[in-house]
Amino acid sequence: MIIIRFPDADGKQKLQNLSGKQKEIFEALDHSLTLFEFDTNFQLLFEIRLRGNIIEAALGLKNASVAFTSFKYSKFNPVYWTKGPSGYLLNPNVRPSDAISDIFTNGQEYGFECSTAMVIIFYKAVLDSIRVTDFDYLFRGLLVWNWNYDHDLAIITLEGSEFIPGDVVYFMNPDYEMPIWRGENAVFLRKGLYYGHGIGIGTAEEMIEALNTLRKKGSTTSAFMLQQHSRLNSKYLAQYSN
Repeated sequence: MIIIRFPDADGKQKLQNLSGKQKEIFEALDHSLTLFEFDTNFQLLFEIRLRGNIIEAALGLKNASVAFTSFKYSKFNPVYWTKGPSGYLLNPNVRPSDAISDIFTNGQEYGFECSTAMVIIFYKAVLDSIRVTDFDYLFRGLLVWNWNYDHDLAIITLEGSEFIPGDVVYFMNPDYEMPIWRGENAVFLRKGLYYGHGIGIGTAEEMIEALNTLRKKGSTTSAFMLQQHSRLNSKYLAQYSN
């Protein structure tokens, strides 16, 4: 359910003119049992656009030819990033916007696992939603790996099984054979489909089936979806909207 504290006529008209995935995101927010409260129509429109950009970033990463691999065998373009003990640190005098964009344009220079993929998708969606100058200011000194992220990215993780397109969910694989397949983070795209780096696009059932092929030999314990989701604090980020 959506509540707007100070609605305006122009914003209301823009909401009525939504179409495609933006309309689907609006309807998912409005029909949700969760209360989504905004000060203005502008904040709601930003949330919708940000979620749409998360979906586009997920599809962009899927098509970027990035390898799926563990930290030991990982790689990032050394022009922009330097590997350290806990992740990849942005090189001095490199703009964060250029470094994040490079992952999507030169994907063959990168290899990482699914949690890193989710954070990178979030960064790309924010880059496409706010002013580039603000992005470079907010995210200077980036360290990327696993769920390491700058506090200005403002990721919120909540319990619950009601997902909105653009949310990130987690499929747990309790009897994994290799540690990299202990589970799969995935973006909820729309129409019941998810994208997870290393598996690709599929329904929840297909994600679980894929993980079940990666269990210890003889295991009968199925993978399953955790009842939680991660999303961005759009009201905070909206102040930097482009």
